[in-house]
Amino acid sequence: MKIIAVIPARYASTRFPGKLMQDLGGKTVIVRTYEAAVNTNLFDDVFVVTDSDLIFEEIIAHGGKAIKSAKQHESGSDRIAEAIQNIDVDVVINVQGDEPFIDKESLAQLIAVFRNDNEAKIDLASLMRIIKEEDEITNPNNVKVVVDQNGFALYFSRSVIPYPRAIDVGVSYFQHIGIYAFRKQALLDFYQLPMQSLEASEKLEQLRYLEFGKRIKMIITTHVGIGIDTPEDLDKARKML
Repeated sequence: MKIIAVIPARYASTRFPGKLMQDLGGKTVIVRTYEAAVNTNLFDDVFVVTDSDLIFEEIIAHGGKAIKSAKQHESGSDRIAEAIQNIDVDVVINVQGDEPFIDKESLAQLIAVFRNDNEAKIDLASLMRIIKEEDEITNPNNVKVVVDQNGFALYFSRSVIPYPRAIDVGVSYFQHIGIYAFRKQALLDFYQLPMQSLEASEKLEQLRYLEFGKRIKMIITTHVGIGIDTPEDLDKARKML
């Protein structure tokens, strides 16, 4: 089974434009992320896919592998799908470009899902963590997920799901951690499928997979990614490094 990591990298960012090109301990954020993915030794190959000449040239200059997007894309899945169309690969891991402190254990868990899926019934795998604080549960920036008895996603929402009409019934709340592992065909199918109303309403691309019958296996993790979304996040990352 051939497994690669792809890091989608946009230069533009609403909250922190150019964040991937910011300095983090003598290297840019995107180079730190790329090198961290390579150093896990989990992947047969690692690529950055970007619509930015600046990011493309940055990765190449540091001896990395980069793919230039031919089109503008609304989602990371679309960008990755275009990039891997002609690559011989079985499973693709989407590594977030603004999270340079990669958790190797979580990525290894996602890979294990596919290695153990002998009947190829799983289209995607992703991560979730238990949340208990009310402000975390009600925050629309924290995407929640509900799963069936076998750990497959039933629905993702920015709203509180399930709604607590009854309390003390043993419900757990899970926050979706947006790291994905895809079978190549699931990505290629997504690329050809139109956005439907649920995805458009929630602004969550994973709902397109569910709306068209793809099976998403969710894995529980305790890891909380450290994303660089603001200048304050970058300061924290510098101190951590």
